[in-house]
Amino acid sequence: MTTALITGATAGIGAAFARRLAADGHNLVLVARNTERLREQATELHDRHGIEAEVLTADLSTDEGIGEVEDRLADLRHPVDLLVNNAGFGNRGRYLEVPMADELSMLKVHCEAVLRLTSAAVPGMRERGRGGVVNVASVAAFVPRGTYGASKAWVVQFTQGAAKDLAGTGVRLMALCPGFVRTEFHQRAGMGTGNIPGWMWLDADKLVSAALTDLARGKSLSVPDPRYKALMGVVKLTPRSVLGGVASTTGRKYGPR
Repeated sequence: MTTALITGATAGIGAAFARRLAADGHNLVLVARNTERLREQATELHDRHGIEAEVLTADLSTDEGIGEVEDRLADLRHPVDLLVNNAGFGNRGRYLEVPMADELSMLKVHCEAVLRLTSAAVPGMRERGRGGVVNVASVAAFVPRGTYGASKAWVVQFTQGAAKDLAGTGVRLMALCPGFVRTEFHQRAGMGTGNIPGWMWLDADKLVSAALTDLARGKSLSVPDPRYKALMGVVKLTPRSVLGGVASTTGRKYGPR
């Protein structure tokens, strides 16, 4: 049985990855900040699917938290075959309205943690000649959207660049770019979602299924829904000045994820 490590595992996309991978027979290392929720999740997945679910409490906005997960990924006695860097959050407000400490925490979680955890996991995978990393970004990576969009753009560029460098090693890296998904993301950030059209919402379980299919196909970028694929096609043809105006009037209120 292979083992998958998932950050931000207790809710939303991370929890959907955990459910799907457990159902497919993977052992899990579940990472989040809330120990009680992690233990409840681990027990449920073990009882339902008969897999082993390890709990690792860590705050990825801190060096200590990142270091604890790095150590687990580097443990060659208990190798991790799939890493899902899903942990993330949003800040409500425009540039200069968000406290600098919150902006820096976002960069820590979205960029530094992704870089360090990927770099901790990949050497062992490369040595074994197999493995995968899914770095959860966002369609916000493709529009001017402040620190959130910039951090997710970094995730996409880093992942695709690393995937190219690792071509032929048996290790696959993929950036996953969802749109609006019904999770705790917006509630935690205090963002309203009432004005988001119903057709823009994605189901987390279907999103994960499409993402894993794209990973198996060797894609380095996954936009896992025809609606958002079409929207991204429009984005590529739209002047950046227009996109910036749209992002300022809509994305800052709720923010895609």
